[in-house]
Formats: sequence, structure tokens, C-alpha cells
Amino acid sequence: MASPVLPSAQERAPAGMVDSFKADAADRWHSFRSGFRLGELSGSLGDLGTLLPIMLSLSLTGQVDLTASLIFGGIWNIVTGLAFRMPMCVQPMKSIAAIALTNHMSIGSVMSAGMGVSAVVMFLGMTRTIYLVQKYTPMSVIRGIQLGTAISFGGKAADLVKQAKSFGGENWTWDNNYEWAIFAFLVVFIFYYRSKRIPTAMILFAIGLIIAFIKLYTNPPAKAVYPKIGVYGMRVTVPTWDEFKHGFVSASLGQIPLTCLNSVIALAALAKDLFPERPAGTPTIAVSVGMMNLVGCFFGSIPYCHGSGGLAAQYRFGARTEVSIIVLGLLKIFFGLFFGPSLSGLIASYPSAILGVMLFVSGIELGAVARTVNDGVVDDQKRHANFIVMITTAAMLVGFKNDGIGFLGGLAAALCFYIGAKYMGRMDDDVQAMSEQQHQETALSSVDSELHDRSSLHKVPVHETAEISVDGANNNTVRRSD
Repeated sequence: MASPVLPSAQERAPAGMVDSFKADAADRWHSFRSGFRLGELSGSLGDLGTLLPIMLSLSLTGQVDLTASLIFGGIWNIVTGLAFRMPMCVQPMKSIAAIALTNHMSIGSVMSAGMGVSAVVMFLGMTRTIYLVQKYTPMSVIRGIQLGTAISFGGKAADLVKQAKSFGGENWTWDNNYEWAIFAFLVVFIFYYRSKRIPTAMILFAIGLIIAFIKLYTNPPAKAVYPKIGVYGMRVTVPTWDEFKHGFVSASLGQIPLTCLNSVIALAALAKDLFPERPAGTPTIAVSVGMMNLVGCFFGSIPYCHGSGGLAAQYRFGARTEVSIIVLGLLKIFFGLFFGPSLSGLIASYPSAILGVMLFVSGIELGAVARTVNDGVVDDQKRHANFIVMITTAAMLVGFKNDGIGFLGGLAAALCFYIGAKYMGRMDDDVQAMSEQQHQETALSSVDSELHDRSSLHKVPVHETAEISVDGANNNTVRRSD
């Protein structure tokens, strides 16, 4: 009877891979089911204060396609959630959006700007050159970028709230006023430490959505756009060479340092702080940013990136796993496919007072990590230097409204402290050595002088023999013998 033929290692490998895939899928499904709770759903809405105003502004001016922005935003929510297994946010590139709105850039130029940034960041990630930036960037500078971004969020939040009407008066409106901002503020901070159990973001979003519906259907603006169900497609957008040059030079160059620092390096540091058991690799984040826009921008999607502020916002409002952004991604795809641009009227009616408070809380959560700038540092001088570098970085970022300038300012301050400490340390060592040498010379001179004085005092005649004995415990004694 012939012996059975055992499968080779190559034949057994696929089965092992299948088993591994099944185990991973089962683990993810268990994580999804156990993480499906109100806190996660609430956390998924935490970054709307950044997303909605930018997306609405660019879509109303025809500079991005709302359908493509929703669909690709949803796709990348799902992909990054599965890849990183944390609530990794997907948010618009703010610098490109600001320049596009200011300079009235065409949709092709906006797409080119997004693709240009993604190509550079993806190259840095794939070649792991981004590690060099991370390696030589002091933690105090990274914390300064996070603190500066947090303060910037506070300013933008104030701008959103100020769009609402003031207390009472002739211009007061029921749908968007300071009273709603105060209400949202109280809700957030009363339940600040209960965000996992009490879905504050979901409560505020639902209230804002109800207000938007009532306003849109009872007091619609001129040429109001109402939500209409259907199937909405996307069209391919191919920028011309002139649009590419204009977009890259005008918008990409300003966005690249912002993306590298805030969307990659600062985000990796924050992810390590919030999720130390599953930190996100810096090159992986960079490649993720690159893949987003090299695909989505060809369909008119808004240029997307990750961001430390968005992760902080989603975490503050209850997100702890990938469940939150996977659900958010599914909702974006659904509304993008079946409602598309017809949602613009509803988004425009959403009260900015509530969005402003949500953005403000995002900034607070991001800025709170700056308190760890001196963790593990014992030397008081080093702690003081780290704090000064962090404040310098944040102040220059906010003052010049540019992450790159803040980064360079903080890096220069850190370098000056390093050179000063090293040079002054050597000088202190030299001064101490010279002081010790002078002290020794002075001591020896004093001993010689004392011995000379004592020798003169106890001088004996020549015909006598003097024997001088020095006792270490007592005073000097002189013994004579005739």
C-alpha cells in the first residue's frame, strides 16, 4: 500500500494564509460588534466643525464636486479605519481650501494642488525620508505645532460663532444665535468626562439638523436647494498643464509643510499618546495621505488628508475604535450616492453656532497634549527650554498663520538652546577647572609661606644641632640637642 503524499510547504502556505485571514476577519468583526455603541457613533461626528464649512464653501463655488467629496471621503474613512484600527480622521486640506477660496481657483487647479501635495508626501513616506524629518524634529516643536493648531481652531471656532446673530435685537434669529452657542458649550463641558457614555456630539448634531430642516422648509433662502433622493454619479476631472502649474505653485507649496507636520508627524505623536497599544507608523500615514488624492482628485473630490485636530476631536466626543469612522464612511457614501449636491441647501442651513462650539472643543482636546512636553525630563533648565520652544513654535504658527514658519521658528529656538547649552557648558567646565587650579595654587602658596614663617621663628644657632619634628596631630614642636 502506497504511503500518503504529504503536501509541501508551498502547498501548505495558502491554507495558513487563509486561516490567518479568517482569524483576522473574525477579530475585526468581534471588534466591530463590541465597539458599536453610542459613544463611537457620537465620536464619528466630532470633526464636522472642520469638514462641513470647508466642503460647503468649495462646493457652492463649483471648486469641488460634493458627490465625489462625500463618496471618496467615505471610502477613505473605511479604508483608514480598517488599516489603522483607530478613529483616524479624514479632513480637508485647509491651506489649499483657504487659498482656493481667496484666489477663486478653478476645480482643475484645486485638484492639481491636492495631487501635488499627495505626490510629495507619498514619496517621503515610501522612501521613509519622512523619518528624517521626524527624527530631527524635537518633541517640543511637535507639541508647539499641536498647541498652535489648537489655538487656530479656537480662532476659527470664534469666527463661526460670530456668524450667528447677537442676543436679542432686531437682527436676532431663532435658528442661529449666541443662545445656541451657549447651550452647546454647556452641554459639552457638563458632560466633558462622560463622552463615552453620553453622546454629546450626536445630541448637538441632531439638534442642529432639526434646526436646519425647519429653517430650510419654513424660511428658505433665494434659490434654495432641497434634498432630493436619486442616484448621483461623478465625472472625471483632468487638469490642464496650466492648471497644474497654477495649483501647485499657488497652493501646494504652502500645504506641503502643513501636511507633513500636522497630518503626519504630529498625528503620529498624538496617536501614540492616545493609543499606545496600536501606534500608527509615520511612513504609513504619509502613504495613506498620498493615496487619497492621487485617486479621488481625478473625480473632483476635495483634497483630503489626516490631521491631529480631527483625531483629537473624534476622541473627545467618544471615538475609541475604528467603528466610529467606518460608520461615518458608510453614511458619507450613502448620502453622496443618493442625495449628492442636493444636500448643499441643508448644509448651508446648519447653525454655525453649534459647529463653532464643536470645533472649539476639538482645539481644546488637541492643545491639551501640550502638557506632556516635559514628561520624563528632570533637569529644570531643560524643562524651561522645552517650554520656551513650544511657546515659540505655537506663537509663530498662530501669528503668521503658517505651520512651516512656526516649525522653522521653533526649530531655530531649539537649535539655539542646544548650541548655547553645549557651548556654555564647556565654558563652565573650563571656568571650574581654572578655579580649582587657582585654588590649589593658592593653597600650596599658603602652605609654603606658613612653613617659611615657622622656620624663621624657630631658627637655631649654627653650633647647635636642631631636629625639627612635625606631628600631624599636634602643633609643630622643636627639640634641641647640644
